[in-house]
Amino acid sequence: MSTALKQVFNKDKTFRPKRKFEPGTQRFELHKRAQASLNSGVDLKAAVQLPSGEDQNDWVAVHVVDFFNRINLIYGTICEFCTEKTCPVMAGGPKYEYRWQDDMKYKKPTALPAPQYMNLLMDWIEVQINNEDIFPTNVGVPFPKNFLQVCKKILCRLFRVFVHVYIHHFDRIIVMGAEAHVNTCYKHFYYFVTEFNLIDRKELEPLKEMTTRMCH
Repeated sequence: MSTALKQVFNKDKTFRPKRKFEPGTQRFELHKRAQASLNSGVDLKAAVQLPSGEDQNDWVAVHVVDFFNRINLIYGTICEFCTEKTCPVMAGGPKYEYRWQDDMKYKKPTALPAPQYMNLLMDWIEVQINNEDIFPTNVGVPFPKNFLQVCKKILCRLFRVFVHVYIHHFDRIIVMGAEAHVNTCYKHFYYFVTEFNLIDRKELEPLKEMTTRMCH
């Protein structure tokens, strides 16, 4: 990684503080194991597979939080170029437009400028992953019955960040020399969500051609 890029990623240019796992917990151990396999340069397709004897919900929880942190960071590096003027709608090229709905303030799908959509999205995810009723941190506390459904919604919406960044801001990623980092993060995300069927195939359509080239 180039020095300039290291500075960008080390600044932790996220919108919000990173959610961390408590040392000593099983989730922390799983997080370390997932990081170690990534850092060792192993096949990403193999790295996402559920380790023997581990609970799938724990494995998914660890990855959802990690992906939130990483994708937040990727968007943070280009967010000054993603403005209401440059991106008046949250889109992925001319064919795809994403509308925001959270069943609270936005009860119906609402067209918003990309930066506003991103802020609402990251806030919404942060509330979910910090909610002990959805992402319990104490050992022995069971996950709720709708846990995977919640994770699917989070991951589906995080995928839209990749869509917007790749289609509308990839030139900035290239200027920063960050494309290898972003591509690795995308491949890791793609292999994970497809391994556990966490995103509907039609949601993956906007990046289908690139994915076919990148993820064999």
